Amino acid sequence: MALFDAEDERFGHQLPEPFRNVVHHNDSWRESLFFIMQKRNEPGDVLILTLAHFPAHNEMDSLQLGRVGSSPVMARHARTTAADPNNWNVGPVSIDIVEPKKKIHLLARKSDATPVELDITFTARTAPYQLRRGTMKAGNEVVWDQTHMFQSGTYNGTYTHNGKTYEVENWWGQRDHSWGVRVHNRCPMWMWTPIQLEEGFLQVWHWEYPNGARVYTDGCFAPVGGGDPIPVIAFEHDLQWQDAKGNDVSYGQFGEEVAGLAGVLSFTLEGGRKIVVEGTGRWAQRYSGIATKAPNVLGGGLSEMQVTTSDGQRGSAIYELTGQWHHRYFPIARGEKLPPLGVTPGELHS
Repeated sequence: MALFDAEDERFGHQLPEPFRNVVHHNDSWRESLFFIMQKRNEPGDVLILTLAHFPAHNEMDSLQLGRVGSSPVMARHARTTAADPNNWNVGPVSIDIVEPKKKIHLLARKSDATPVELDITFTARTAPYQLRRGTMKAGNEVVWDQTHMFQSGTYNGTYTHNGKTYEVENWWGQRDHSWGVRVHNRCPMWMWTPIQLEEGFLQVWHWEYPNGARVYTDGCFAPVGGGDPIPVIAFEHDLQWQDAKGNDVSYGQFGEEVAGLAGVLSFTLEGGRKIVVEGTGRWAQRYSGIATKAPNVLGGGLSEMQVTTSDGQRGSAIYELTGQWHHRYFPIARGEKLPPLGVTPGELHS
């Protein structure tokens, strides 16, 4: 029997089902929020907070990720959503939309399960940008079918780690809101590039097959002050994994030698403006299963970058480069039933 929730008392339904029901059942359907923040002009701590609802599992979770000093941050909080799927509280974490599209309050209260306490407010500095819906299949199976919004902002407040409290004063960062199907461990390669500059915010969401063929690219340059975002119409990437000494290194299968990332991204905007971004950085959050060497754990991760543009601007960025199999970035395949045809890497050699 379908459940009728408080949300069903308001207008907003998009299909003839109760509000919590999605357009088609899929175990990997998720609706999620993602917040990431870093210092503006120098390397430092990186704080990440997420919130996600999984309708097929009647579950909501929140991840705390990032790095404080050299200490990685990692925790997962979860609760059932059988009674209240639209209550944005999970364990010690709560998220409050103070003003839609403008201000959001993030709170992670002190508890035995809280690695970093947060009391931080996101304030938008650009308009949000809605990416077009993207899809990818492995044979007839849906691996990715999702829409996505992102927005740049400033973060202010405090965080506490190991009993010491730090100030967050006008840090840069972004937030996003996505919904649909995304099966992480079957993704060959995706790249996500929130670049923060004084004049605005530059980002694409880019997917490729193992051979480098393009699946999807969408993104924008969003100017500070709320002007209309300008779509990215062409994108090229030339990045290289680096070891702890700054030398280029192959990712191999599990990235044991990788400590950072460097290289060039090129963006062409609608209207013809071209922005080339050179960047170098280090891990903010790695995904690889180095300890367990589990084949289904995503490779790569998030890197905190210091960037310079072809027109002389300096800024900070977070580059997400992740996936299971890519001729350049993840040359030794792992995972199962990867696109485009749902191939398990071992089958290639059988």
